[in-house]
Amino acid sequence: MTHSYVAHDTKAAHLKRLKRIEGQVRGIARMVDEEQYCIDILTQVSAVTKALQSLSLGLLDEHMEHCVVEAVRAGGDEQEIKLKEASAAIARLVKS
Repeated sequence: MTHSYVAHDTKAAHLKRLKRIEGQVRGIARMVDEEQYCIDILTQVSAVTKALQSLSLGLLDEHMEHCVVEAVRAGGDEQEIKLKEASAAIARLVKS
């Protein structure tokens, strides 16, 4: 069975968001290199963390709307697998 990215309509938006996050992380590295004020660096780390959390929730939402719903409709082992995957992903997000 192949796992694929189902929500092709949001792929570009996710990639754009990731590029923005990548730029933020490079900015944090530059701030550390330039020995900027710790609180300013921590503020930027917090912003990146929130951006990643938001992206994660969006991806999880898409997974639930597409992959999990399709698996539940199909029933059988795939339903069980997708529900366990979603549950594990939610647990990881809650812990982070």
